[in-house]
Amino acid sequence: MVSVSDAQAIILNLVQPLDLQQDTEVVDILAADSRILATPVTSPLDFPHWDNSAMDGYAVRYEDVQHSSAEQPAVLEIVEDIPAGYQPKSTIQPGEAARIFTGAVIPAGADTVVMQEKTRRDENRVYILAAPKLKEFVRHKASFYQAGTQLLPAGIKLNASEIAVLAAAQCPKLSVYRRPRVAIFSTGDELVSIEQPLQPGQIVDSNQYALAALVKESGAEPLLLGIVKDDPVSLEKVIAHAVAIADIVLSSGGVSVGDYDYVEKILQSLSAKIHIRSVEMRPGKPLTVATFPTQNSALYFGLPGNPAAVLVTFWRFVLPAIKKISGITEGWEPIFLKVRSHDELRSDGKRETYLWGKLHLIDGVYEFYKAGGSNSSGNLINLAQTDALAVLPVGKTLISPQEEVQVLQLSNG
Repeated sequence: MVSVSDAQAIILNLVQPLDLQQDTEVVDILAADSRILATPVTSPLDFPHWDNSAMDGYAVRYEDVQHSSAEQPAVLEIVEDIPAGYQPKSTIQPGEAARIFTGAVIPAGADTVVMQEKTRRDENRVYILAAPKLKEFVRHKASFYQAGTQLLPAGIKLNASEIAVLAAAQCPKLSVYRRPRVAIFSTGDELVSIEQPLQPGQIVDSNQYALAALVKESGAEPLLLGIVKDDPVSLEKVIAHAVAIADIVLSSGGVSVGDYDYVEKILQSLSAKIHIRSVEMRPGKPLTVATFPTQNSALYFGLPGNPAAVLVTFWRFVLPAIKKISGITEGWEPIFLKVRSHDELRSDGKRETYLWGKLHLIDGVYEFYKAGGSNSSGNLINLAQTDALAVLPVGKTLISPQEEVQVLQLSNG
């Protein structure tokens, strides 16, 4: 049995990111949201594209207004109005100014903008009531970005802000990594699909649906392979198929030590190397992680069968693996926060323990509220509407109300 931190290190070390040569595709910018950029982006455009005004006011020559004051204002002749999107026609000469609006091109000859609140206009003349700073309110060409240099690096997730930058840079097509493919199946004679009526001793296979939703939220593509009965021949066939078509394989159930838990034996028959058999955590102890000898084969996760344990082990181990394989260059690890506990939290201290609940912002500080009812690995019901897992490390048996606790923030983004 390995520690949680060792398990995370082993898993992330096993993950091989998608290949730049084989696993990329070109998509329209409108289809690029939440995708992973595969190659760096440059632009032929400077930002700003030209010197422009950061304020509504008047474009002037600094030397004409540097000594202006309310008592002795500089008086300038207005020779042009320059709205945004207009190309100035005039060159500002000594004693002249141009009315200018935010974002408009600075006219030749001008080097400073005086905000309109510090002026007074009288027909075609403007009185400058306060001396500006040299080049004040002028956004200079290429001061934000210089054409031909790297605009965005490879290996980042494209969210709204990145899409905005790419659109402004006139990048209609983008090279992104394909979505990782994640095969999902459940094992057990007791399982039935949601459409089937329940018979005594049967349970609905909620794990497959939960894992499919989590995989989609992570940006990967779920491949649903259904329910596999506790039959070694059927299981071996499904695992071999899953490994051949996916980057990651997720099975739930069949990895503990029961008489009908065949998964580890089948993995060995497929020449898999088993790296993890169990993890020092609650819930989620029976976790199998394996790789196969063929090149570019899938990373296999044999998750527990209990629904809560499936979700906890996904959030703790599978999600970081999906992030790394997707091509993201950094930030795969889970996000932990230090918050206050609203409730008393208990553990036997023998294994790292995860208790689910919800974060509430109280007077600017997050507090963790433990979900009501039992935190049993078989209790799926009180996991609904939770957004955090409180972590009690090995040896820690009690966290009192208002005491600091580390929580795993549940976010797939």
